[in-house]
Amino acid sequence: MVNFRRYISSVAVLASGLFLAQSTVSTVLYSPGYDNQRSSLNLPSPITSMVEKTILSPKELVDINVNTMMTDPVLKNATWGFVVYDPKTKKVISSYNENTPLVPASTTKLLTTETAMNLLGENYRWNTQLEYSGSVDENGVLNGNLYIIGSGDPSLGTNKAGAWAYRDIVSDFISGLSREGIKKVNGDIIIQTALFKGNISKLPENVVWLESNNYYLPAGTTREINPANEKLIVKKGNSLSADKKFFYVSPYNKQMVYADKYEGDGILTTKLPDAPAFLANSFRTTLVKSGIAVTGKVTPKMTDANPESRKLVSAYKSPTLSDIIFYTNQHSDNGLAEALLKTVGFQSLGDQTTESGRKVVTEHLKNEGFDMIGLNYIDGSGLSRSNNVTPIAQAKFLTSLMEEKYYKTYLTSLPVGGQSGTLKRMFNGLGNGQVFAKTGTLNKVKTLAGYMKTNSGKTLVFSLMVNNYSGSVDMVKKRMEKILEPALDL
Repeated sequence: MVNFRRYISSVAVLASGLFLAQSTVSTVLYSPGYDNQRSSLNLPSPITSMVEKTILSPKELVDINVNTMMTDPVLKNATWGFVVYDPKTKKVISSYNENTPLVPASTTKLLTTETAMNLLGENYRWNTQLEYSGSVDENGVLNGNLYIIGSGDPSLGTNKAGAWAYRDIVSDFISGLSREGIKKVNGDIIIQTALFKGNISKLPENVVWLESNNYYLPAGTTREINPANEKLIVKKGNSLSADKKFFYVSPYNKQMVYADKYEGDGILTTKLPDAPAFLANSFRTTLVKSGIAVTGKVTPKMTDANPESRKLVSAYKSPTLSDIIFYTNQHSDNGLAEALLKTVGFQSLGDQTTESGRKVVTEHLKNEGFDMIGLNYIDGSGLSRSNNVTPIAQAKFLTSLMEEKYYKTYLTSLPVGGQSGTLKRMFNGLGNGQVFAKTGTLNKVKTLAGYMKTNSGKTLVFSLMVNNYSGSVDMVKKRMEKILEPALDL
């Protein structure tokens, strides 16, 4: 909070000089767009602003801006918290409600991606392999089965983070068969992805299903996936109700979700799942079109009590974990974040579910000294409104990472103010290229947490979370910038 005594006394000392110089100062400071900015932000006059900058420290200016925002119409009735933290002195520079648990939205990804990097390593990759059993005769006929062995690659076929498209992987697999002299497959294409066994589970509570026109469907099991079935059934709400809702049921997670708007003829086709099953179906289709007959079908085999002897034909490696995390944080990719959560669960507990991932992340945070008071970690992406964390816990967590060997990679993954990712349209003036942070956005929730390079060369850590604000997202973003900008001079 602000110590106003020094501020008031300093203004009093310069009061007479200010009165005499008022016309001159006004001429210098006034710009046509200033009045609109002043009224919208409820800020002091241009003259007062000049005096403040002359006689007040950057810390005092930060504090004054925080106090001003308390009565701002946009934030007055909101629940919000803020902290700027010095990682060298381990002290709070300025704060407001820093110990209040708040909905973090996508800044939750800071915890998820760091846990994955810490436990798996920057160079971790997922493998998707093509193998075959049986033997190849003199006519190039494989009397055996083809196997596609998946490992839960969340980027498979997506082109995200440099990942190959399905067609490129299929082409590589076909080249592998050509090297083996295989011209016909007298057998099945078997998908073996034991990681996904039983992976239809209850989804995180209180998840936002439709946000800013983006429909979110988490990955389910790969069991019996057929691309033709990836549709959502629409059930219209009460036609007499003014508040219509359209309900969708996924064939994979068997749960109903809703959206406020629907345009279509009764069936909504969503993006195809990133699963080895889709790869296998595409592979079979392409083989047949290429003149390589396949007598069998695509079939999943989650467990195999008596595995056949097999030979490796080709192996596709995903981009590195650091590449995946860069894409996740830059684009705030919910699907990749949830996949990372399940991957750490599988690697640590042998069970690729949200529940296992959640246990692994919270245990990791506890072991790293994370302030668990106020933490409620529900999902990996931040889509659940039941997630909670305090600003001071986020700031101290980010501070602790500065000692890790992967800190530089982690920092690089964060959007840069005015330049990249989800921060490209913020800090286009002051703070451009100096703010490295993860954004978070849900309806009436706006958050920002990360690092700040000050004009004097310091690195500071900050967290700013606003829940239940009034007005638009852009209005909140402007106020967030206003709070943080003076800290650049610390």
